[in-house]
Amino acid sequence: MLWVDKHRPSSLTALSYHGSISQRLESLAQKPESLPHLFFYGPSGSGKRTRITALLGAIFGSSANRLKLDQRTFTTPTGRTVEIHMVTSPHHVELSPGDAGNNDRFVIQDVLKELAATKNIRSSVANMDKDSQQADAAAEIKVVVLNQVDRLSKQAQAALRRTMEKYAATCRLILCCDNPSKLIAPLRSRCLGIRVPAPSITEIVGVLNAVAQKENLTLSDAFAEKLAKESNRNLRKALLMLEAAKVQAGGNQLGADQILPSTDWELYISQLAQDITNEQSPSRLMAAREKLYELLVNCIPATTILKKLTGELISSLDDSLKLEVLEWAAFYEHRIAMGSKEIFHLEAFVAKFMAIYKKYLNDMFADDF
Repeated sequence: MLWVDKHRPSSLTALSYHGSISQRLESLAQKPESLPHLFFYGPSGSGKRTRITALLGAIFGSSANRLKLDQRTFTTPTGRTVEIHMVTSPHHVELSPGDAGNNDRFVIQDVLKELAATKNIRSSVANMDKDSQQADAAAEIKVVVLNQVDRLSKQAQAALRRTMEKYAATCRLILCCDNPSKLIAPLRSRCLGIRVPAPSITEIVGVLNAVAQKENLTLSDAFAEKLAKESNRNLRKALLMLEAAKVQAGGNQLGADQILPSTDWELYISQLAQDITNEQSPSRLMAAREKLYELLVNCIPATTILKKLTGELISSLDDSLKLEVLEWAAFYEHRIAMGSKEIFHLEAFVAKFMAIYKKYLNDMFADDF
């Protein structure tokens, strides 16, 4: 098991940062009958899903952690079948409806309708450490956790708004995403927003030291701080890098001179950036398309590819070009969010960069003569 999963806190009291958010969630868990729809948002790796899991445990007890993976098949009105993986417990259902693509609205409606029609499973183990009044209130609540709701289409978001109003008496929704601006205002207004900011460098260093101590690993503060900065304050990424560094070192000591590990996909994007900077031609654009396809089929998000590629490109550009490249990167990031074929917009950004950089080189060559 990866360290990021092995040492994930399972209760609100075990969370080591953002104490005010934990206290707020604890107060919500005390009165489950008045629990509102919740909307967790914040940057990747800030601990949103960990807090959602801890909140469910505070409401329902240990039985909320008895999880199983189900594969469900939904049939659309047009007769098309859609398969979705769901994580379920006796008290909640967790899924990412954006994986259904354009049929996401049918998945949302069917899941909520089915959940509202079934009774929640009471568990004496779950209610062991709760008084009877809170246990009875929690037993009537059925929770649906929707991850990556910023990937939902506008039609699915509108359907979700109508459905959550229809079943508000028996179901509670917990929405989770990185970018709240991609949700329609009527949906956001019906939820209690809980922003989970990225942990600070000091907080990440503290978590890394705690994990290293549990794994009998000697970790220098200088290297821990280097990991925190390199991960861009993404705690999940920092823990993965720590484990990779331990494997790379082959021992139980990580000093300040330890080389930072890099993932294969990051090296792949760095090579892509170097290729399109060295040559701007149709053949190079076709080769870039193949590399972009390779990244996408290996489940690297298009926005992550675009962000990393832009960072690699502007690191070696003249200052006069950086602003223009960043403007086009923002333009195509918006296109990715609004469109459905991510490869088209990634390839268009590469082609645009090639055109900008080729013109810059030609102008420099003409000025020399």
